[in-house]
Amino acid sequence: MDVLSIGETMVVFAPKEVGPMRYAHDFTTHIAGAETNTLIGLEKLGIKTGWISQLGNDELGYKILSFVRGEGINVDAVHLTDDAPTGLFLKEKNRQDQTRVHYYRKGSAASLMTTSNIDEEYVAQFKYLYVTGITPALSEDCKDTIFHLISVAKKLNLKIIFDPNLRLKLWNEAQARETLLNIISLSDIVLPGISEGAFLFNERSEKKIAQNIIALGASTVIVKLGSEGAYYENDEHVGYAKASKNVEVVDPVGAGDGFAAGFIAGYIDGLSLHDAVEQACNAGALVTTVKGDVEGLPSKEEIKQLKNNINTDDVIR
Repeated sequence: MDVLSIGETMVVFAPKEVGPMRYAHDFTTHIAGAETNTLIGLEKLGIKTGWISQLGNDELGYKILSFVRGEGINVDAVHLTDDAPTGLFLKEKNRQDQTRVHYYRKGSAASLMTTSNIDEEYVAQFKYLYVTGITPALSEDCKDTIFHLISVAKKLNLKIIFDPNLRLKLWNEAQARETLLNIISLSDIVLPGISEGAFLFNERSEKKIAQNIIALGASTVIVKLGSEGAYYENDEHVGYAKASKNVEVVDPVGAGDGFAAGFIAGYIDGLSLHDAVEQACNAGALVTTVKGDVEGLPSKEEIKQLKNNINTDDVIR
């Protein structure tokens, strides 16, 4: 297998109505979690993946497990527990079409993960470990588990890919900054956004953000610039890439996870750094054309259509 990740995935309840959640009556549900979003994106791009997590032994847990397994992700390291429920979150939209998220994950099954959830023999089956800054924010045990997993992965010569994925609703600024910087120092490839660079280094220049991260020990940095694409830097290459075509944004949630999937798949497939980042930009753009966190994750064919500037609405979607 290729890419391993660890983290919490939840059931999302989204009201059909626009406006405050308190007035909502009808909801749709879907599955979302930053790490599994990216793993699903990788599976759609032909990369084999596995997931370490913990779910409640409840209906929401079964729903998530069935969905993730159905997307092709190996779930041999997912544990079901009777000690805590599966996490969930609510997603509302206001009149300006802005999304607001309400988490219900404190004390969830995933937040109770410990180092005992890490099986070294399982980790040894992979070549890359993809981690985000969300999982260590869930609890002290989760933070310890992340660092333990990274240590095991490095011992087994896995490359560490890190997306800071800052979530200040989950922890305070001092804890977040210290932990994210420590993980960066242990990572090979880092995928920050400008806002995360500003938080970590008090810098909004993509070049200075990349230089700060490389100074901490990472070999490759890709700084996400939203609709402007991304800046990339390593010892051999420096430059910019962006999506091949502007798209109509329907739902921006999940774009960063699609970006990560597009980049990692391109990197594993041996694309040049520029082409891998361009693929990441195209994947992230396509995610935004469909409502939902994973529903818009593209196939290689869809990315190819966008790169060739073919009208993807007519051809595929």
